[in-house]
Amino acid sequence: MLKMNRFKIFLCIITFISLTLSTSAQEIILKPVLSHEVFEVMNRTIIVLKDQHNRSIVNVKAQPYPGIAWIKGIEFQNGTIEFDVKGKDVLQESFVGIAFHGMRDSIYEAVYFRPFNFHAKDPIRRKHAVQYIAVPENDWPYLRENFPDKYEAPLSIPVDPNDWFHVKIIIHNNHIKTFINGDPNPALIVESLHPNTGGKIGFWTGHKSDGYFSNLVITREGNGVLVE
Repeated sequence: MLKMNRFKIFLCIITFISLTLSTSAQEIILKPVLSHEVFEVMNRTIIVLKDQHNRSIVNVKAQPYPGIAWIKGIEFQNGTIEFDVKGKDVLQESFVGIAFHGMRDSIYEAVYFRPFNFHAKDPIRRKHAVQYIAVPENDWPYLRENFPDKYEAPLSIPVDPNDWFHVKIIIHNNHIKTFINGDPNPALIVESLHPNTGGKIGFWTGHKSDGYFSNLVITREGNGVLVE
C-alpha cells in the first residue's frame, strides 16, 4: 500500500511538471533590444536614442507615404504586442502604430493612432482616433467608405496627444483587441481581414509622419519560432 501511494504521488508530480512545461512552452515572451542592428527599414530612416532612464527609444523619421521599421528575426501569429508610443498634435502629420503579420513591405496588418484627433472638437474626427488596416486591399479609405465606424474608433479615456501612451494589442486567431494605457475596455475590436496567419512585426508610421517608440514586449502563443 505504501509503495502504491508513493507511486501515485510520483505520477502526480510528473503530471504537474509536464503540464507546467507544456503551458510555458506555449507562451514565449520576447523583449527585443532596440538597436539599429535589429531593424530592417522600409521607406524610413531611424535614430535610436537613450532617455534619462537609459531606455532605448526609436525615432522613426517622417517621409511621404507609410513606412515600417521591421524587427529582424521575429515571426508572430497569435499573442500580445505591447509598446509605448508618442506622436504629436499636428493635423495630418501624426500616424503612429504597429504593423504585424507582415508577409512583405506591401502586405501586412496594422493598428495605428491619429493623436491629432484625440481631443478634436469635431466629433467625427474624434471617432477616427484608432484605426485598423490590412493592406493592400483594405486600407483606411476603403474601410471608412464601405464599413463606417467598424475599423476605427474614438478613445474611451483621455490621452495627451503630445505625450507617451501605452498600447496593448491582443491577437488570437482572427480576433484583434486594442487597449490603451491600461484601460480594461478595448478601444477597438475587429476581425482580421488579412489572409495570412503569421509574419513580421514592425513600428509603423503614416504619410509624412514621424514617431517615437519604446518598451516593445511580444508574447507569442503557440509554436511561433524565432528565425535567423
